[in-house]
Amino acid sequence: MSLIRLRTELESLARTRGAALIGVADLRKIRTDDFILPRNTLDRLPYAITLAVRLAREILDALPDHPDLLYEHHYRQVNFTLDRIALDITIWLQHNDYRALPVPASQIVDWQNQRAHLSHKRIAIEAGLGWLGRNNLLVTPEYGAQVRLVTILTDLELEPGTPLNRNCGECRNCISVCPAGAIREKPEDFDHQACFEKLREFQCQHFVHQFICGLCVRACPGSRD
Repeated sequence: MSLIRLRTELESLARTRGAALIGVADLRKIRTDDFILPRNTLDRLPYAITLAVRLAREILDALPDHPDLLYEHHYRQVNFTLDRIALDITIWLQHNDYRALPVPASQIVDWQNQRAHLSHKRIAIEAGLGWLGRNNLLVTPEYGAQVRLVTILTDLELEPGTPLNRNCGECRNCISVCPAGAIREKPEDFDHQACFEKLREFQCQHFVHQFICGLCVRACPGSRD
């Protein structure tokens, strides 16, 4: 089967399962030394398929000034959907005699340093899905930060995307709504510790059972409603 046909079938499968955005990144072009995966795995599977599922706008709009149980349930279900799509694509790739490794959508491996197996966000940016916003999240042209991500590593030689030469411009919606005051003018100045402490506070107040917020996500809708 040709690479073009493989790419078409892969994208069709992903979209049928619920993916809103699909991209490909070449891991050899980005920093991977902080990924918690064996070096030989990254070398053997140098192509990363990145997928995004859009969060429900109505659930985000219903958020009060803190995360709630409705948002938490939705957050978990979107992550489950992403993992299911990644598994389906992995099975499809293996059926076509390619290697594949699905990386969970939301799984922290090192809690002390807030590290996962890899950075879905960094890969999505390299694939051209969006850019790093002031909120320290992937911001896409279509949906802003209102997406969740998953990654499948593979040895299928797919054509990688091109990073977007864009940024948040004059938009500062997320700065004023951040309850932790963690979002600054420059993305690199984002206060990770302040954000994490606020997530811990939300959990201690029993608003939700895990470290999530969603307020800056709600403030960043992209160009579509």
